[in-house]
Amino acid sequence: MDPWRPHACFLEDEPDAAGELVRIATVFLTNRECPWRCVMCDLWRYALAETLPLGAIPRQIDHALDSLKSQTNASSNGGPPRLARQIKLYNAGSFFDPRAIPPADYPPIAARVRAFERVIVECHPALVGQSCLRFRDLLAAGHPGGQLPKLEIAVGLEVAHPDVLKKLNKGMSLDQFRRAAEFLQRHGIALRVFVLVQPPFLEPAEAGLWAKRSIDFAFACGATVLSLIPTRGGNGALETLAAHGNFVPPKLDALEAALEYGMALRRGRVFADLWDLEKFANCPVCAAPRAARLREMNLCQTVLPSVRCDACRPGPAPSHSPTDRS
Repeated sequence: MDPWRPHACFLEDEPDAAGELVRIATVFLTNRECPWRCVMCDLWRYALAETLPLGAIPRQIDHALDSLKSQTNASSNGGPPRLARQIKLYNAGSFFDPRAIPPADYPPIAARVRAFERVIVECHPALVGQSCLRFRDLLAAGHPGGQLPKLEIAVGLEVAHPDVLKKLNKGMSLDQFRRAAEFLQRHGIALRVFVLVQPPFLEPAEAGLWAKRSIDFAFACGATVLSLIPTRGGNGALETLAAHGNFVPPKLDALEAALEYGMALRRGRVFADLWDLEKFANCPVCAAPRAARLREMNLCQTVLPSVRCDACRPGPAPSHSPTDRS
């Protein structure tokens, strides 16, 4: 990993709170490994063992923005380029971990991203505090006018089951999550929440119920955006848990049901994480159309008719109701 370059960057589209499709510049920063050791996490693969030198993170952002500008121009097909209006700075950990992102770099980081309408970073609940307010104020400082950039912080709830949360080694309680959410809401910072679909230590039959309860809990804490992440193996720990009967990888049905439930509530935007989606599909006939349906639902924020497959899902397609918590 190069401390002077981001791990990855790309452009994506996401509807905003008003339903307008907005282009987002997503940057995966390279920095020091997260101090927490969550059972399901494999992001340590994209991190370094030491804190980066001052100026490295701003340099990474410069590199990403230059690269994304080239991507924007290349994809315009001769028409006016669709410029990114929001930016995600994800760092395989917590943006406000001083060993990951040096606080002395906050001013040059803010200077580079304050022109965006919304700046989205991620953080562990234990680190939500005054550093968030300092960065929020730096984004607003010296702003040329008009609408100030909005800070949004993405926080991993994972699951609202207290015992499972403890077993995941998340290093937080539900009360701690709630207090962090209240702090953000009190200071005008938007909250995005990550929820795991079928985490370890839950049987598939009860994992669906806890996905719904986790969605409910996140919205009750003031989340405006939810990202549903099917629990992926590959880090070694989950494979060990699976061998001992403590983890069953989710199937596509579980992600579909959770997304349908969350969207039907109409309490905020809900997105399905579609990375490596083919891992969760066990039918080659309907995998592609079901993935296309989820992708379209992400964009339109509406529950679309289920895909019927004569190979694996004959008969009427199942329906899901926001009141179905079984």
